[in-house]
Amino acid sequence: MNFFFGGSELIFIFSVLLVFAMFVVTLVRGISQWNRNNHAPRLSVEATVTGKRTAVHHHHHQNYTSRSTSYYVTFQVESGDRMELPMNGSDYGQLMEGDRGRLTFQGTRYVGFERL
Repeated sequence: MNFFFGGSELIFIFSVLLVFAMFVVTLVRGISQWNRNNHAPRLSVEATVTGKRTAVHHHHHQNYTSRSTSYYVTFQVESGDRMELPMNGSDYGQLMEGDRGRLTFQGTRYVGFERL
């Protein structure tokens, strides 16, 4: 029985372990953020929409390529602080830079925006 691996086997094993570790870290971070948001108070503050952006993600599969879009809006609250919150495309499309209203959020989770 051979207990020693060649160089290519070690690289393969290391690569698989690295990908698995990255998956676990990403999963733990996502669950942790979800948990923090659930335990954060739901706040409503007056805010102004100061910016909007999108991020397009390309996903390459064996026989096809797909893409998804993430939507982010930056709000400035009365104290001058700014926060960027992710949201769905429908909510993103209803907001314009300069809109003023009441922002409701919970941690880093966008809940809603009501124009004043």
